[in-house]
Amino acid sequence: MTDFGSATVGFLGLGRMGAPIAANLLGHVGTLLVHDISPAAVDALVMKGAKAAGSAEALGRQCDVVFMSLPTPAIVRAAAGEVIAGGSPRIVCDLSTSGPQLAQELHALLAPLGVASFDAPVSGGIRGAEQGTLAIMVGGPQALYPELEPLLRAIGNPFFLGETPGAGQVAKLANNLLSLAAIATTAEAMTLAIKAGLDPARMIEVLNAGTGANSATRDKWPRAVLPRTFDFGFSAQLSLKDTRLALAEAQAMGVPLPTGERLATLLDRVLATYGDAADFTAMAKVIEADAGLDPERT
Repeated sequence: MTDFGSATVGFLGLGRMGAPIAANLLGHVGTLLVHDISPAAVDALVMKGAKAAGSAEALGRQCDVVFMSLPTPAIVRAAAGEVIAGGSPRIVCDLSTSGPQLAQELHALLAPLGVASFDAPVSGGIRGAEQGTLAIMVGGPQALYPELEPLLRAIGNPFFLGETPGAGQVAKLANNLLSLAAIATTAEAMTLAIKAGLDPARMIEVLNAGTGANSATRDKWPRAVLPRTFDFGFSAQLSLKDTRLALAEAQAMGVPLPTGERLATLLDRVLATYGDAADFTAMAKVIEADAGLDPERT
């Protein structure tokens, strides 16, 4: 069994989620090597105690385990190829939401090389990444999971879901559907209340005291919708990517997802109206506009 407390661990992808996750690994590994296309992101982690790897290939060459936190399946696929071009780490763990199909591809790519592949997408947002409280949905070889688990506990609360490649990804896509549906239904309920003349802040208090409470009423509305900033920290573009991954997986399994289809349409409208940089909480603005409310009101 490898002791990753004294091992060299790599981290690829230092974006809004990856950077705080990587920072939480510091102190739990012997050496943390990091790489990102942004030199500034790498420099920020180096200032905290990490070391710059220089390339994804260098991570594969020098590390016992490599984590990836990247925005799209295509980028994850390419990055994994670069990692193994440099060498064969003992474990590659994908923290991205990249879908079960890619998890199966990575397993097929890595297993013949003696590299264990884990899919371990995370939920909890930037705040959860910063605080080390992410929910981590894990699929991969059970025999090696006890070696990886201490590192995952440094960044959150892992749930092992089985050895089937993609098990973690399916769980994450299901989680994301519920999270997005909460935003959409909360927006509809709040729009109904506002049109009836009720105070938005008071209405959120009511919902959070009753059975209507959910992740959107507890967190997203107070932080990003009530103040009309719509800057919770997760893009509508990535939300649409995740929803399409869920729809593709559901279609392959013969599972109708009518709510998922509606969420994809709603996110398409958000991007068409507010641009690629729009936050996923802007779904509320589209729903409000449909009801005749001014989404740009303060």
